Amino acid sequence: MSEDGEDPIAAERLTEGLPRVRIGLSYDLKDKVPEPQGKPEDALEEYDSLETVDAIARAIEAQHHSVVKLGGGREFLNNVLGQKLDLVFNIAEGLGNYRSREAQVPSVLEMLDVPYSGSDPLCLAVSLEKPLAKRLVSFSGVATPRWQVVGDIKQLKEVEWSQFPLPAFVKPAHEGSSKGIRMTSRLENSQQIVAAVSELLEYYKQPVMVEEFIDGEEVTVGLVGNLPPKVVGIMRVVPLKKTDYFVYSLEVKRDWESLLTYECPAQLGRGVLQDIADSSLRAFEALGCRDFARMDFRISPDGTPYFLEVNPLPGLNPKSGDLPIMARKVGWNYDALISAIIGAALQRCGGAP
Repeated sequence: MSEDGEDPIAAERLTEGLPRVRIGLSYDLKDKVPEPQGKPEDALEEYDSLETVDAIARAIEAQHHSVVKLGGGREFLNNVLGQKLDLVFNIAEGLGNYRSREAQVPSVLEMLDVPYSGSDPLCLAVSLEKPLAKRLVSFSGVATPRWQVVGDIKQLKEVEWSQFPLPAFVKPAHEGSSKGIRMTSRLENSQQIVAAVSELLEYYKQPVMVEEFIDGEEVTVGLVGNLPPKVVGIMRVVPLKKTDYFVYSLEVKRDWESLLTYECPAQLGRGVLQDIADSSLRAFEALGCRDFARMDFRISPDGTPYFLEVNPLPGLNPKSGDLPIMARKVGWNYDALISAIIGAALQRCGGAP
């Protein structure tokens, strides 16, 4: 039993007795995705590095499975049609500015009737659309900050921002990897909201979500497995420099080793930890997540966990990915984490091709 009150899932239980299989690996590399002209400098932030792809491939091979690198986009289409695969380990983020782009590869795999790890197209599309995900999660009884979606400048001018709870926080409505989230995303008044939303609408060419800012602890939760999943860890993000408030921004994530410490298990009250775990499991079920996911929360001063967003396709960089970091802090090595995800997918698909 770990200090956060959860029994970390044992990778061995997920892989015991499962066959050795031929596994495809789908991904989008930063240096292979054309950088759109006129886009923000973080346009390619979600895409993976060769370091991540190679680490996953090594972890798969360590379980004596064979690996076929499929790539992403058109390369993925050409490769997957020419291979006989038992499972695809999918980390592809999808291409373009589409709100359902993470569903691209799983949709193709379903059309071809090829089993794959992770969530299905519906879950991935819904989860990337932050306001829709928050609406579904709130219906399951999980607390979320109040929010308002702005689709265009006309709607921005029609909202009575003086009635919105302050301070507020703004971010693109369907981006991941903290794209568009900066140190300046926390806003104190309606004038700042209008200026910030206008800028995001112009830069990211998509709706913007204005959200009540919860002044409290930043926590991320890793889950692996199905029916039900198990909480791998509850990790508190602790800034090294104390300030009036903390924003887990893109600048901070890029320089996390010098600006942050990650505390896992999180040193929070047992009741708060249980509420975070329960909220994570409810959100996982409400959105239809599968195999693995990561949930982000802010914990208010009274101990209430407020759901911010879910990542059903969390980053798996062995050094900087939040899920690998928390897994490492609770005693798993990287191979065990990847093995557990594969085991969850194989068991869900029937255990054998």
